[in-house]
Order: sequence, then C-alpha cells, then structure tokens
Amino acid sequence: MRWRRYWRVLKVFLAATLSAGLEYRLNFVGALLVSLADAAVALLGLALFYSRPEAVSMGGWSYPQALLVVGFFMLTQGFISVVLQPNLNKVAESIRTGTMDFTLLKPIDAQWSVSTRNLNLLRLGDVLVGVVILVYALVRLGGVTAAGLALAALLYVCALITVYSLWFMLTTTAFWFVKTDNVTELFNGVFGAARFPVSSFPAPVRIALTFVLPVAFITTVPAQAITGTLGAGAALLAPIIAALSFAVSRVFWLYALRNYTSASS
Repeated sequence: MRWRRYWRVLKVFLAATLSAGLEYRLNFVGALLVSLADAAVALLGLALFYSRPEAVSMGGWSYPQALLVVGFFMLTQGFISVVLQPNLNKVAESIRTGTMDFTLLKPIDAQWSVSTRNLNLLRLGDVLVGVVILVYALVRLGGVTAAGLALAALLYVCALITVYSLWFMLTTTAFWFVKTDNVTELFNGVFGAARFPVSSFPAPVRIALTFVLPVAFITTVPAQAITGTLGAGAALLAPIIAALSFAVSRVFWLYALRNYTSASS
C-alpha cells in the first residue's frame, strides 16, 4: 500500500537525521540551552507582570492559565525548530541550485518529501521544555477534566496544521522570489505574540491575531479548552481554519510546480 511506502521512506529519513545529529552530540547541550533561554524569556514576561501587587490576571487569565499558553508556545516553537525550519528553509536553496528537479522525479509526493526530509532533532529540547511547563501549569491549575484535555489536544493538532500551512505557503513563494528568509523571519516575529494570551492585547491587535494571522488559535484556544473557557464558535472555527489553510497551501504548491522551470533549463 502507498502509506507503507511513505512510512518506509520516513524511517530512512529519521535514521539519516539521527545519524547526522549524533556526530555532534555536544550541540544538543547548546540547543537545550537555547530552548531554556527561549522559555526563560517567555516566563520572565509573565513573572514581571504577576509580580506587581495590583496584578491579578492578564486579560482575565490567572498565572497558571497563562503558563498553559507559554507551554503551547514552546511546543509550537519546537515543532518549528525540529520540522519546519530544517526542511522548508532548504526549499529556496533547492530551487536556486536545481536540486528540486531530483525531488520532483522521485516516486513520492514532492510536498511530503520537502516537508519531512530533514529534522533537527537537536531542538527537541523545545518540545521537552514545553511539556514540562504544561505539566507544571496543569498541576498548579487543578480541576482539569479529561474532556478538556482531549479537546485541547485536538485543537492543538489543528494549530500545528495551521502553522505548517502558513509556513509552507510563505516558503512556496521561493519559486518566484528565491530568497524567503525575510518573510519567514516576519512570521517568527508575529508568532512571538503567541507566548501571551491574546486577550491581553488591545482590541485591534486581538482582531489581527485572530482573523488576519490566526495566532490565537495556536496557543490561546487550546489553553482555553483546558480551562473550560472556550466558546463553541472558536472550537468549531479552529479545525475549519486548519483545513482551509492546508487546502490553500496545497493548491498554491501545485500552482507553483506548474509554473516551475528548472534552474538547469
């Protein structure tokens, strides 16, 4: 079956990535320190806010609730660092050098190939830090239901699909502009707002982070599912946004391939 072929190829990709990563084991320590620094920046902002005597909540969020947002932020940062950056940042290079031709000739889907070929396992520390923050927040929060956790997990999968689709669409512009580093850095800059609950921002910013670039659906919405404050509208909208964004990214990719001319031609 076709899925078995993809699974075998994925295992080859993982083995090659792991082998390459183990050549520089000390780099994992450095990457873990970077992950801890990223988490410290996010936690420091919360600590400074809640250290004020008059600070009770941030946009209606208590400290343990806001920690959930930070935990989801670090998990997403790990997904970007482990999967998206090492793979999609190479798309522009392969277009420029002509190696994209070899990818297109392989008997597997090209989008799947360019999205899974390289993994930066050294940045798994981001994921680990995110899990630790989430567990600590859940312990501090208390009263969490299994249904809330299940809904949060489902909505977070939708969030990862949305992040992937947005990043992939930005990367696909390399077929016309070749260099897309500045565009992805712009996404990273906006994504930094996801470390705080979206309700803590002024109304115009909240609207932009919800409907223009759906940052709210990446970290705030899954956290609301855990705390039991998520509205039915947001719960239904999250999978719709994920499905639409993935469909658009797929159509955009196929359109780019139809207009692609080899660098060697």
